[in-house]
Amino acid sequence: MYKFILMLFFAFSIVSCGTDTDTGEFVVGSDYLAVNNKVILIDTVTVEMSTINFDSLITSNQSRILIGNYDDPLFGKVKSSSYFQLAPDSYSLISGSSDTEATNYVFDSISMILKYDNYYYGDTTKVQTFNIHRLIQKVKPNTDDDSFYNNSVLNYSTEILGAISYKPRPLEKDSINIKMDAAFGEALFLKFKKREITDFDSFTEYFKGLVLVPSTENSSSVIGFDLTSKVRLYYSKYLGDDVDSFIKDFAITDAAKQFNAVALDNTGTLIQNLPASSSKLSSLLTNNQGFIQSGTGVACRIDFPNIKQLKYISDKGAIVDAELILKPVNNTYSEKFPLSDSLRVFVADKLNRISGTLNSSSGTALYASLNKKSDEFNENVQYSLSLGNFLQTEMLKQSDSKSSLVFVLPTINKAVNRLVLGDQKHSNNKIQLKIYYLSY
Repeated sequence: MYKFILMLFFAFSIVSCGTDTDTGEFVVGSDYLAVNNKVILIDTVTVEMSTINFDSLITSNQSRILIGNYDDPLFGKVKSSSYFQLAPDSYSLISGSSDTEATNYVFDSISMILKYDNYYYGDTTKVQTFNIHRLIQKVKPNTDDDSFYNNSVLNYSTEILGAISYKPRPLEKDSINIKMDAAFGEALFLKFKKREITDFDSFTEYFKGLVLVPSTENSSSVIGFDLTSKVRLYYSKYLGDDVDSFIKDFAITDAAKQFNAVALDNTGTLIQNLPASSSKLSSLLTNNQGFIQSGTGVACRIDFPNIKQLKYISDKGAIVDAELILKPVNNTYSEKFPLSDSLRVFVADKLNRISGTLNSSSGTALYASLNKKSDEFNENVQYSLSLGNFLQTEMLKQSDSKSSLVFVLPTINKAVNRLVLGDQKHSNNKIQLKIYYLSY
């Protein structure tokens, strides 16, 4: 009886939040337009926010070499190394030739050529440094799903085959050229010259691949490079006084054999106590904020604990529309840390197990879209999401199970962008839920 009285009180308080100006303003189908029908705006439903952490993200087959590291003032230390397998353009020094004059070939040099793909995050005005190492383990997943993850690692030699310190210019069309160790290049060259490498298997047995590892001392950004990047070997052929110059390219021919290992050290931050992937960290413990970061698996979870009680408002009623408004926290975004134009939305259970994307009634995936109209206090900077169909389904569930919404950035598998959102108790950037409820 006590619970029943509480439910009635809850229903009455929700109905009372609608005003005369709200009634009837929402357009619905003609079947609902009877004289006594009423649409009520409800904006007092509890919305809970928390931060979760996926145990891993697939980062292979993403068509991006992601390299660099920086200290994030809110998330901690972010670092991305990139692993990849290479393959030669041919298995002879001159493609399609059995060249009988191999003794005339001479090694010149070897370099890595990295082509920008226009992605960057962090401060590109500061010098970035990274090293090239040779893999001593084949680029082969340890699992049965043929994928590599942000926490995957392969063994590599401590010997540095090449290094560069440079100021990134990621929006330019130019590539960066890194001179590599001559002894390594000549040894590789001799394998081809002596015909000790004749096919892919013999090649990968000798040269398993490379990893690019950023220095932790002075790098302040993470930069994206295209998979058309390559290692280029330069050599010449001498015949008397004549000299012919040649190149042999080693390219990433299988995107599934390239992946980025993205790590986050959140020691000393608000999210340093992120629990296991099946649990959550309430926004009440993180200054009324929820956190999202691509590459590391940090995501924001939204729950609607009281949504089922809306069905007690009237004998016959329905949620005909709803809008969720999420606001980035002031001073957490800038030109260096820009906002994404949208957020991907997934449906999950209480253990953060994803069942699929949030879809409209027609089956189309829904995104939270950014409105970034300038105003004096950034009040219009917000993401909006239509979720009436989802809440209607949740309200009418017969079981005790409840679904959550998980928000991530669209580039979750191939970037390190991040976002901080305010919860319902945040002082300036409160999350808002507007539900349009029809009683008939």
